[in-house]
Amino acid sequence: MPNIVLFSGSSHHDLSQRVADRLGLELGKVVTKKFSNQETSVEIGESVRGEDVYIIQSGCGEINDNLMELLIMINACKIASSSRVTAVIPCFPYARQDKKDKKGSVERWSRAPISAKLVANMLSVAGADHIITMDLHASQIQGFFDIPVDNLYAEPAVLQWIKENILEWRNCIIVSPDAGGAKRVTSIADRLNVEFALIHKERKKANEVDRMVLVGDVKDRVAILVDDMADTCGTICHAADKLISAGATKVYAILTHGIFSGPAISRINNAPFEAVVVTNTIPQEEKMKHCPKIQFIDISMILAEAIRRTHNGESVSYLFSHVPL
Repeated sequence: MPNIVLFSGSSHHDLSQRVADRLGLELGKVVTKKFSNQETSVEIGESVRGEDVYIIQSGCGEINDNLMELLIMINACKIASSSRVTAVIPCFPYARQDKKDKKGSVERWSRAPISAKLVANMLSVAGADHIITMDLHASQIQGFFDIPVDNLYAEPAVLQWIKENILEWRNCIIVSPDAGGAKRVTSIADRLNVEFALIHKERKKANEVDRMVLVGDVKDRVAILVDDMADTCGTICHAADKLISAGATKVYAILTHGIFSGPAISRINNAPFEAVVVTNTIPQEEKMKHCPKIQFIDISMILAEAIRRTHNGESVSYLFSHVPL
């Protein structure tokens, strides 16, 4: 693949290396560090003049520092005369802040920011020409950009994992832990030719669920909870308890982005899951050491194929339903 340079940010070097290996490339030389006042410094260690540059940086860990690092790397490559800069952001930061849905002190006024739009503006101003991401929390975020955005889906890898690791998958039921994920679970259920259910939840406040209502019959079936992300895991753990009490024989959870902050690990350890399966859009090695239920699906092939197709001027939409794993 001539005229292409692949750089890795510091958020998820393992995933970047996996993508580079699948493309048969060496990661470009870049040095990132912080000054004593905590300002981020980036030094690109090779020429990118006229090159097609891809920068892999996931929105995880020290999110604000990693976002700033990504912006500086994009700008550094842009002003060094690269032909195109593509930001590969497997887990898009601030994706949950995509609309003004919170009430202020006066009910008819909302003072909540739309931070996902701000991040989109920052990436564009930094010089990004193209964005590749995966399973956006809200698909409308693509409309926040005036540059091309390819939102890839982990669904092909999820389907393969289910068929290879759940013997009773033909007697399973795909469950969404909230109404917002109904479209996601119906797509997977249709591909597997099984039924689906959903859980309606009411929240008192962020990260705290008031009550849950199961819509669908899970009795004597393997229940597979599917969602795009899990943070403190209160929702999916309550959902697992609800499914077991409703007669499910086993409960699995399959998530694209496993954030697992706060009490998430202890909650998963105490929940009735057979396994909690996540993709490696976020590093999971440390969390897996403390929670044997966590497993991961490698999505480096999907990202590598998206990069290859983008570089060759081919359509990426093929990856929405097919990918050679």
